[in-house]
Amino acid sequence: MNLKVSKEINDVLDKFTKAGYKIYIIGGSVRDLLINRQTLDWDFTTSAKPDEILDLFPQGYYDNKFGTVGIPLTKNINESLKIEITTMRKEGDYKNFRHPLEVSWTDEILEDLKRRDFTINSMALDQNLTLYDPFHGQSDLEERIIRAVGSPQKRFSEDALRMMRAIRIASQIGFKIEEKTFQAIVDNCDLITQISPERIRDELFKILSSENPTLGIELLKKSKILKLILPEVEKCFGIVQEGSKHDRIYDIGEHLLSSLKHSPSADPLVNLAILLHDIGKVPTVKIEPSGNVTFYNHDLVGGEMILKISQRLKLSNEQTDKLYKLVRWHLFTVNENQTDAAIRRFVKNIGRENIDDMIALRIADRLGGGTQKAVSWRMEKFQQRIKEVLKKPFSITDLKVNGYDIMKVLNIPPSRKVGEILDALFKEVLEDSNKNNREYLLQRIEKL
Repeated sequence: MNLKVSKEINDVLDKFTKAGYKIYIIGGSVRDLLINRQTLDWDFTTSAKPDEILDLFPQGYYDNKFGTVGIPLTKNINESLKIEITTMRKEGDYKNFRHPLEVSWTDEILEDLKRRDFTINSMALDQNLTLYDPFHGQSDLEERIIRAVGSPQKRFSEDALRMMRAIRIASQIGFKIEEKTFQAIVDNCDLITQISPERIRDELFKILSSENPTLGIELLKKSKILKLILPEVEKCFGIVQEGSKHDRIYDIGEHLLSSLKHSPSADPLVNLAILLHDIGKVPTVKIEPSGNVTFYNHDLVGGEMILKISQRLKLSNEQTDKLYKLVRWHLFTVNENQTDAAIRRFVKNIGRENIDDMIALRIADRLGGGTQKAVSWRMEKFQQRIKEVLKKPFSITDLKVNGYDIMKVLNIPPSRKVGEILDALFKEVLEDSNKNNREYLLQRIEKL
């Protein structure tokens, strides 16, 4: 095994070793090194206490009771390393299915490793890059298995967030969760309700930005966690869109997963929108006498549901606004012959900054529905029309005339009428940008 780390990481190891402390690369950093997966997040454990770590790295920061010191390091102008160094510790019993009641320091690496979650995260490399692997994590890496350290029932009852972490790691590196470990997730799934919404959101976002987000959502469903954190998605399974008006027959939940699978975006918020874009179909489903299934206004209802989900997941106002717009307006009409005014209304509804993300959602929705080509010729022309219209006037200040021109032409003082005329001219230009011509607008002023 010929492992190599960067100079920056070697410098960290050397500094602790020269100061007389034990130091190890730990956890996911070791896992990623062994499978040749790039990581910019490096975790270390050491016999040094937090204050002693700060003596070696005065630029570090320490604001927690678990002995973790963050070290800001820059690898190069375009790449920063996230380094966290934690004093080796032993843990007592846990509370709230998340945090240990007490933590005590140790200088024995085995004590630190045996408290960790999964075997593939319970390996360590010393300053010579010698591997410590008491729980056979390397073997599980070779077999591509995620297995709990010791009793999986105990590991998940200690910290229920580990259940989502197992699923997140599976979606990130494509490993299978070992049978007994997965069964323990199923058995303990209700414990996820004891975890804070912020922690659930963070793990969910990591799943949605992983290499295989669809696998992650499928595992959440299979483990019965999905119905607890996103019941709106769980309810979509089993509802079939069928009838003479539908070209394809598919389960709405399966369609959402298929759409997510075809997402061209790595943005977790966009992928959440893709996963949620049709949740409004559940409360709006109706069967017509002909047997055709309809979901009228599901986009409008879905938008309202998004506001509740955003609140539950503690999304920021900015995230909520974007997620709402992507779901609420995802049924936009694609037509290259739309007027400038119609294009502007589309942009106003979703926000100029969200255009590319809305197109990504439409592509995922289209491919998730069985269409073979990501972008139709009509969509290509529609996108071109958006670019053309965005180059044209979009506000009253873009008009080729202003209030002073109106007062001069009509010989009137500042008044409400000046604003009313500007509004009237702007509406004309919105409908036809060719009318934003100074000579034409000056003539129009006289007639308004």
